[in-house]
Amino acid sequence: MGSKSVVISRRKALASLAGASAALSAAAQGRSPGPRVVSRWDSVVVGAGVFGAWTAWNLQRQRQRVLLLDAWGPAHARASSGGESRLTRTIYGADRVYTRMAAQSLTDWRWLSGRAGLPVLHPTGILMFFSRNESFATDSLATHRDLGLPLMQWDRAELARRYPQMAWEGVEFGLYQADFGALMARRAVQTLVAEFVAAGGEYRQAAVAPPTGSGALGGVRDAGGNEYTAQRYVFACGPWLPKLLPELLGPRIFPTRQEVFFFATPPGDACFQPPHLPGWAEFTSGDIYYGMPDLENRGFKIANDTHGPAFDPDSGERRASREGEADVRRYLQRRFPALAAQPLTETRVCQYENSANGDFLIDRHPDFENVWLLGGGSGHGFKHGPAVGRYAAELASGLLAAPEPRFSLASKGTVQRREVH
Repeated sequence: MGSKSVVISRRKALASLAGASAALSAAAQGRSPGPRVVSRWDSVVVGAGVFGAWTAWNLQRQRQRVLLLDAWGPAHARASSGGESRLTRTIYGADRVYTRMAAQSLTDWRWLSGRAGLPVLHPTGILMFFSRNESFATDSLATHRDLGLPLMQWDRAELARRYPQMAWEGVEFGLYQADFGALMARRAVQTLVAEFVAAGGEYRQAAVAPPTGSGALGGVRDAGGNEYTAQRYVFACGPWLPKLLPELLGPRIFPTRQEVFFFATPPGDACFQPPHLPGWAEFTSGDIYYGMPDLENRGFKIANDTHGPAFDPDSGERRASREGEADVRRYLQRRFPALAAQPLTETRVCQYENSANGDFLIDRHPDFENVWLLGGGSGHGFKHGPAVGRYAAELASGLLAAPEPRFSLASKGTVQRREVH
């Protein structure tokens, strides 16, 4: 029972996913007997992004019969979980909630990486650096010390010694974590869903209609009129949540347009690849540029973390702007001068689905006693996927000892004031 059996198991699971998608496609085109009530599950999770997939996985680990649904497929092209890569870190200032969640999730990411044919987690290390001694940095050091988590501080001379490919003018110091790094986002979600199916979970591709009424939701219907019934339902639909529930979440979840850029590195030069360069972020009073080394030869990634304009995940323009490219090239000239004139190899326009202040939404629907809402990743949620899935599964099953008030629907404002970085 070695690596060969693992590969075969994953192949069977992926084949099951493909078969389920084909069956739903055929039904939508009228090649099935027509609408029907599908057998009852313990839980139905709508949305196969990072939050939904980890929630389905954790519900199944409670020995529940779980159905996972998605309109386009796990980590599809428009999903917030569908990009190439994400950073994982525990550097969150004084915020112990997200520091703990990121730390707790690392073990699960390592496990999932071991199950995939290619890495899910690249432990490149994480470096966050600062132009002055800000409270975010000093609070991060204090929080890690109190929680017994490792976090190193390097002055500018040490940074320049370790990373001579970067220009360090104006930087005072950096905070470094050796065990963290980059998560391969799309690969992670698709691997997890394959594991979920291989372990007995069910996945189907289906576009679900908004729930109506109140009390106990009796089922969810897809575009073909098929109804899926369960004891409980979790809606983890990312930027589609405010479209699915416009009156409730339209004023509380704010999708924004975010641009990401990949640049070629100089030929024959490995200094912009791991292990020579970590994942990185420059923090200046909450203004963040971030990026990753050239992972798997896809190019050097860079983005401006500032929230973009309002964005529709269905119809929004997904071609990156000249202005966005010019902005990151100016940053490259300042910090990575050898890359400033390098060819642009790839771009991506995705979205953050922001809550008013950046806290997640994990709470019961106010009108349905057996429906839970899960979203508000706010641009920093991917790394927390395993911990969010555990929390949501325990909440929905009545097993959570002490719900976190910050995740409640009641705490979600209608005016954006970003507080979580």
